[in-house]
Amino acid sequence: MKNIFTIDLEEYYCCNLGNNDVLKSSAISTIEKNTDNLLNLLKKHNVKATFFVLGSIAELYPEIIKKIYVEGHEIASHGYGHELVYSISKEEFKADIVKSKQILEGIIKEPVNGYRAPSWSITEKSLWALPILEQCGYKYSSSIFPIKTFLYGIKNAPKIPNYPVINNKQLKILEIPPSSHNFIFKELGFSGGFYFRVFPFFLIKWLIKIKNKNGIPVVCYIHPWEIDPETPKLELKGFDKIIHYYGIKKCYNKLDKLLSDFKFTTIKDVYINKK
Repeated sequence: MKNIFTIDLEEYYCCNLGNNDVLKSSAISTIEKNTDNLLNLLKKHNVKATFFVLGSIAELYPEIIKKIYVEGHEIASHGYGHELVYSISKEEFKADIVKSKQILEGIIKEPVNGYRAPSWSITEKSLWALPILEQCGYKYSSSIFPIKTFLYGIKNAPKIPNYPVINNKQLKILEIPPSSHNFIFKELGFSGGFYFRVFPFFLIKWLIKIKNKNGIPVVCYIHPWEIDPETPKLELKGFDKIIHYYGIKKCYNKLDKLLSDFKFTTIKDVYINKK
């Protein structure tokens, strides 16, 4: 079975943790180096991935987006400015996703089908975003984490792809959640980001095999900065610092093993092209 590999193409300081304005004001870009390293790793394992690209990144580095596209990967939207969906108005959200879509389509010259909310920020407070995404021409979203944390998620949200019902109306946009597992004490993610960095590889491998045995493709995700041991240090405190930096030194090798042990492809190939 082919699983799904996705990349949130953003800078290390787009984390919605700490004081973002302070972080961005003195930040050094690492996006070019880390994207090249990811592309080389994907090429090594003959993996095609879905890149959820920030419009602001595409605007600054269109050649990176062209390179990703030419190498056969899917380009999808991560919004424009990495603002939490539940922290902005409906009008601001629509402007953000339209701008991002236009920038990306202007670069790759084909429709952009997918969207992922920054920091999984479509929650109970922002389900209104899904009909707007549908209206703006998106075919799928991967924005609702089926667990509840201080930053994101909806407890007991569907754990498999589904067509959400909003105000008693079933939408035509497909919601594709990241993978999670019930660890008896709590439902947790395991296939990307902090969860991928903190859990031992043998456990991640076992969980992917369980999902695949039940016919469920696992949705994995990573950020370019997570494979870079030299990622600049932000002035984060406490648990924010742990979330952002724990396990980075070993992440590249862990990802190398993951791509070697399982087959992966894009969201588009699994859910859009098969329609």
